[in-house]
Amino acid sequence: MVVAAGSGVRLGAVRAGRPVPKALVEVDGRPMVTHAVEGLLAAGVDDVVVAVPREHREEFAALLPAGVTLVVGGDTRTASVRNALAQCADGDGPVLVHDAARPFTPPAVVHRVLAALAGGARAVVPVLPVVDTTVVVDDDGQVTGEVARAALRRVQTPQGFDRGTLLAAYARVTDGGPGFTDDASVVRAAGVPVHTVAGDELAAKITVPHDLQRVVRPAVQA
Repeated sequence: MVVAAGSGVRLGAVRAGRPVPKALVEVDGRPMVTHAVEGLLAAGVDDVVVAVPREHREEFAALLPAGVTLVVGGDTRTASVRNALAQCADGDGPVLVHDAARPFTPPAVVHRVLAALAGGARAVVPVLPVVDTTVVVDDDGQVTGEVARAALRRVQTPQGFDRGTLLAAYARVTDGGPGFTDDASVVRAAGVPVHTVAGDELAAKITVPHDLQRVVRPAVQA
């Protein structure tokens, strides 16, 4: 599943005076969502479901490969994933949830997540270490302490799950519940351990305009 229904307010892209959904913003000459979906297909993913904004559904359909299923996303990431998950409820095999805003995630990251699931993990996320000094600040913006980095990790996507585990975890979530920031947090709230594999700097997320200059397609993906 690819989450592509975000408005991209922080990215601030505009077309004809109207905001452009983040997933439709071009990077390296093509929309982010196109890169993200094709990356999953290149990594061997069989079926892809994309959650998109209702008013842009036709535009997404024209951009994506035949066979990709589109669903209307929700007002939150959690709602969008729930809508996409409804299309994946049947069948066997693992489920991956990926951000369209990570257009150049290497296939090797996908393979590591899938390998961990095949090895028996019920939930897996790719991660990278935190390399910057990390501090705690108060309401006035003053530093009150430092956070030890050794145990900290930056979480990326695709996040992988046993299908039944993810379905059960989302069945526990209500629209008025906590504001989960990713799918691993939904599963953890259900008491399921989340395992990690190595991520990749190429899987960086595009959030603000500067990221469009920083994130570029690698010469060779592996």
